[in-house]
Amino acid sequence: MTPGLVYTARSHLGMVRENNEDSAYAGPRLLALADGMGGHAAGEIASQFVVAALARLDEDEQGQDLTGALTRALTVGNNAIAAHVEAHPETDGMGCTATALLFDGRRMGLIHVGDSRAYLLRDGTLSQITKDDTFVQSLVDRGELSADEAHTHPRRSLILKALTGEPVEPTAVIREARVGDRYLLCSDGLSDPVSTETIAETLATGTVEEAADRLVQLALRSGGPDNITVVLADVLESPRNAPTIPVVVGAASGDEPGQIDPAADPYSHTAAGKAAAFSRAQVASRGDADGAPGGDAAGAGRGGRADDDEVDPAPPRGSRWRFALSVVGVLVLLAGIIGASALLVRSNYFVTESDSQVVVKRGISGEVFGISLASVSQVACITREGDLTMHSPDAIPTGCDVFTLGDLREPARETVRAGMPSGSLSDANAQVSRLAQDNLLPPCEPEERQERQGGQASSSSPSPSDSPSPTGSTSPTDPASPDDRPSPAAATAPPAAPSPSDRAASPPTPTSPEPVPGETCRVVN
Repeated sequence: MTPGLVYTARSHLGMVRENNEDSAYAGPRLLALADGMGGHAAGEIASQFVVAALARLDEDEQGQDLTGALTRALTVGNNAIAAHVEAHPETDGMGCTATALLFDGRRMGLIHVGDSRAYLLRDGTLSQITKDDTFVQSLVDRGELSADEAHTHPRRSLILKALTGEPVEPTAVIREARVGDRYLLCSDGLSDPVSTETIAETLATGTVEEAADRLVQLALRSGGPDNITVVLADVLESPRNAPTIPVVVGAASGDEPGQIDPAADPYSHTAAGKAAAFSRAQVASRGDADGAPGGDAAGAGRGGRADDDEVDPAPPRGSRWRFALSVVGVLVLLAGIIGASALLVRSNYFVTESDSQVVVKRGISGEVFGISLASVSQVACITREGDLTMHSPDAIPTGCDVFTLGDLREPARETVRAGMPSGSLSDANAQVSRLAQDNLLPPCEPEERQERQGGQASSSSPSPSDSPSPTGSTSPTDPASPDDRPSPAAATAPPAAPSPSDRAASPPTPTSPEPVPGETCRVVN
């Protein structure tokens, strides 16, 4: 049987922040977390955009290109942020981190930008499988700072990479997934106040729900200086009662922040617990659509488990997260409608195929209400020698051999069909050049050239009627003597058969296989 995931997620306002800017998602295939930043409620919008863009991967068919799918989804979310900033200049500076895992039963595709973290607990050993994109981590990498010093450095929160609507290069890798692995995604609201050793001890025991609750409680005990969000998942062989409904928490859930039930919190009697409860009460006074103070992210994981024995008087969790994502989806669409033509279509380019041609498109891949969000920006002309020139589709020169999928070897065709990473126009043109340089088929020989070469080869063979020129001392005017005349028997004797050595000296000429246009060669006009 194929291994599966048992998962949950938790998010808490913490003790200092006034709103929850984190968003997280846990599902049968996808684990994702985004930590918003930017103020003016913009951070929570940014994290919602990114998680909403990633969430659709949970429903896609299992495929081979895990990191490619993650990269494309992250680009969609980042472009939505750019469009929102274009439409609302007062939100300039908004953004978020992003860390996500995509599971196919055997492997985990990992993508990462910022200082949220992914951990792997395997065989009792905890490993951080992401590297912080921060200033202090760069000092550690250069040997200018120790790991212990980095943990307390005053500029430890200075991020070098984030999703802000500007082009960014995420870290994307494929990892082997094993039965028994436990994965943790967390915001810095957990990793900053709680030590790695304490996190490892907490993850080593209990279910994912129990471990998630303890991690949030530990962060609260340490002061809860930031929003606290965790996503946990176990890789199990054919797990029984595995969750089937995704869990969405934080800003993307639509719940008010502050999600630990005081009655179930063993630390509610501590100063940290009382402060957290007071924060929840303040939030509850502003109204809670679910009728429970502070929302219900702690119960979200339990609600996500397929268990018919429990009766939940509240609306089904699946309906709530679907409604929340629908709202976020509308925000994404509105942002795209308002700002796409002003920014996305102007700044984002990617290589793909259109009518079997290799082209550069401007915009973003996908459609809204059946309307494409991208258009062909560049078409390539290619010579017999493989030289490329790029042209606008409205200004293709006469005699241009348009660069097509049929000019490429098969593996490269699949790469183009799947869509290549987006970026600037120069990035896309460079990708087209590399395709031609590394994957171009040789040109097919024209038929008339093949026929001409065949005719030249046949004319070089001696004709049977050709005779050798006279040699020796015999003069053509000297009459032959009677002794020189051949006997009748000799005149009628058949020609001698060639000796074995003669046959060996002239082996038959081998014939090369016929070229197949579009498979072994490319057609050139």
